[in-house]
Amino acid sequence: MASNAQDNHAPLRAQDGKKDEDDEEDFEYSPFHGIEKGAVLQEARIFHAAQTDSRKCQQVLTRLLYLLTQGESFTKNEATEVFFSCTKLFQNGDANLRRLVYLIIKELPPGSDEVIIVTASLMKDMTSNNELYKGGSIRVLCRILDSSLLQQVERYFKQAIVDKAPVVASAALVSGLHMLRENPDIVKRWSSEVQDAVQSRNPMVQFHSVALLYQLKSGDRLAISKLVSSLTRGNVRSPLAQMMIVRCVARVIADSQAYADQERPFYDFLESCLRHKGEMVIFEAAKAIVELNGVTEAELAPAITILQLFLSSSKPVLRFAAVRILNKVAIDHPMAVSNCNIDMETLISDQNRSIATLAITTLLKTGNESSIDRLMKQMSSFMTEIGDEFKIVVVDAVHKLCIKFPTKFRSMMSFLSSVLREEGGFEYKKSIINAILGIVRTVAESKETALTHLCEFIEDCEFTYLSTQILHLLGEEGPKTSHPAKYIRYVYNRIILENATVRAAAVAALANFGMRVPSLAPRVRVLLRRTLRDNDDEVRDRATMYLKLLGDDATGEQQEPTPRPKVLRGQNVSLAGLERCLREYLDTPMTEAFDMAGVPEKELVPVEASKPGAPGASGSGDLSGDLSLKSDFEEALQQIPEFADLGPLFKSCDAVELVEKETEYTVSCVKHIFASHVVLQFDMTNTIEEQVLEDVSVDVDLAEAEAYEEVLTIPATRLPYGVVAQTYVLLAYEQGTMPFGRMVSTLKFVVKEIDPSTGDEEEDGFEDEYPLEDVYCSPGDYLQRTKISNFRNAWDAQDPDTEVVDEYGIGQRDSLQDAVEAVVETLGLAACEGTEAVPPNARSHVCLLHGRTTAGGSALARVNFGMDRNYEVAIKLTVRGESQDVSESLHAIVAEG
Repeated sequence: MASNAQDNHAPLRAQDGKKDEDDEEDFEYSPFHGIEKGAVLQEARIFHAAQTDSRKCQQVLTRLLYLLTQGESFTKNEATEVFFSCTKLFQNGDANLRRLVYLIIKELPPGSDEVIIVTASLMKDMTSNNELYKGGSIRVLCRILDSSLLQQVERYFKQAIVDKAPVVASAALVSGLHMLRENPDIVKRWSSEVQDAVQSRNPMVQFHSVALLYQLKSGDRLAISKLVSSLTRGNVRSPLAQMMIVRCVARVIADSQAYADQERPFYDFLESCLRHKGEMVIFEAAKAIVELNGVTEAELAPAITILQLFLSSSKPVLRFAAVRILNKVAIDHPMAVSNCNIDMETLISDQNRSIATLAITTLLKTGNESSIDRLMKQMSSFMTEIGDEFKIVVVDAVHKLCIKFPTKFRSMMSFLSSVLREEGGFEYKKSIINAILGIVRTVAESKETALTHLCEFIEDCEFTYLSTQILHLLGEEGPKTSHPAKYIRYVYNRIILENATVRAAAVAALANFGMRVPSLAPRVRVLLRRTLRDNDDEVRDRATMYLKLLGDDATGEQQEPTPRPKVLRGQNVSLAGLERCLREYLDTPMTEAFDMAGVPEKELVPVEASKPGAPGASGSGDLSGDLSLKSDFEEALQQIPEFADLGPLFKSCDAVELVEKETEYTVSCVKHIFASHVVLQFDMTNTIEEQVLEDVSVDVDLAEAEAYEEVLTIPATRLPYGVVAQTYVLLAYEQGTMPFGRMVSTLKFVVKEIDPSTGDEEEDGFEDEYPLEDVYCSPGDYLQRTKISNFRNAWDAQDPDTEVVDEYGIGQRDSLQDAVEAVVETLGLAACEGTEAVPPNARSHVCLLHGRTTAGGSALARVNFGMDRNYEVAIKLTVRGESQDVSESLHAIVAEG
């Protein structure tokens, strides 16, 4: 029986052996595998042989070129030796060998003293009757000759441009493009020859001549316009050349439009190119029309009609190109693309996953509310078949769709939570979480659903960064929900199951529940006591500190809860100051507990970056910061009884220094904006060791800011050396307005001298004052940067009667991008739909801006930029707001800025 079994298995072993042999035969080895530079240099000695073997020399040259393209570096001696060896190969007449010699000389350009050795041979080839030799030598000469030697052979380049052989003419034209960077004066003398080459019947020569001609005139807008005018009327048949002309036309249109409402030159030419026989030309024309500044749906219509036909093409490359352009159009003009939705839906099941991804993201941008549920179901099976980079695109599209249709957040949140549980990399998971947080910012009622999904995610999260950020988010937002107790289990599981970093974050999050929800404090104390024996000292130290704050001495005995240190109340403690105070405390007998009250605060950080819609508030930042719907200062202000009834904080402005550096006192001002009040917070530091200041306040003169009324002033009782203290001034203004004005401010205080020998301060002090810089309130202080997905709809929804239009000159700028950034920063609004980015070399641009006012209304601005040849920038500002006053206030910002 055993022998029979062995016999039965013998054929199987034979089949396995044959299969392995077949696999080895099918495996392709790289011909360059195991190549070493030293061995190849030894082989290069074959070039010195009296009888050169063309085949072997070609193999060695190929290996040398491979090493160079892989980044292998040759020493000067090695390069010189190879170069001199290769020059001897000019004696061989093999055409393929000669072409490799040309390549190696270009990759190993000789020094100035070595050029002369090979120049004679190249010149001989340049004037030979062999077209391949002439073309190759021209390409090499343009790379190795300097300006003085180029002048000697310039006439040969001119002759080559108009040569009847296309390979020679193209080589000369391409060489001109390379030489234009370092020797523009020489190449500019070839204009007439290049003009003649444009009339060539060879498509490639036409393409290269148009490209060179455009580069020659690129510095002169008028010359470019004339060139385009002649080319559009000329007889250019090459699809590649026609595509280059389309790009030139797009440049001329962009440069000639100071404002989007002017007539576009050459637009009819672009539209005619949509009917060209060459597919490349059609797509280039469609792309140019799509990227026009302020393009209207009427102008888009012919391009979209042509692209819609290509969606049903049998060629994948045409389908991909069409859907890619339509995907881009859908960002700004979703309604214009909605007619293609039926064709798009057929592409969801396309075998090419890139096409399917673009199709479904386009549908998400253009679909209506009734089709969302169906699209979500189709995407669930679709997501498993594409890579992470495409998944991120889909997730971003879902996020934008939820902003457009907030009532459908449940289905979209369900989709995001399902893909969050699937396999994926860090960036993919992070994009999903950012999308969930973005939905929370848009739809307030989705917060608890989002937190539940995130809790389930951290149960099986392999990324420490994401786990810690989500735990911090749970600690901040969980106690504010209707049932905060249900999140404690998820947080405590992290203490049991995760690494030290996550455990420390979980301890902090758990303690937040106990400090903010008194009814949960006993349960939290029990859980925290279990972490006191953790292996990691950071976890133990955090648990000990939070138990102390919760009124537990770590033994179970209940005490009075310790007030939360200001570092935990959202105030900005200087870490350097904290370290200094701790060192000083260690030098004392330490009979009393360390007091955080003496720790100085650091310079206040602007909070705009953490607000939704502010510059820098992107999905790639801190996840918990993305969800912060209130200012970092709000909790600190609410603890001051005089400010408790002011309502929610609308905005905190950037800190402004009111004194010069290295003065006796440093003072900065932060403006906190409420619905009908402004709180001026003055942060002060005493830099004189021999003085202590008492009853410190800032007197504000409202003579030039009559729209405000001073309500009260809260002085700082004491300001010792090196400590930051605050004084506050509360101003009232009429709700719904945006007042502005300049306020003269003066620091007032009582000075008490300190005896340097004893350290005792005098009992009696004297009153003194110190002048400060003026505090200026701008209308921009009452605006909050917020982005919207569909600017056109929001613009149309505003009352046209509130529209105010005016033009301004803003002086010279380095580029149009600098001008856009300056105006956006001055107005204090958020750029929408990606209009903050200016296309390269653009001379005109339209930027769409949006923001919210203290009354909750919208402020929208459309800024048309135009730059002349002297880099002078002019803008046309069109504003619509919730009222005429808001629109005029925005114009006042620009007029005074």
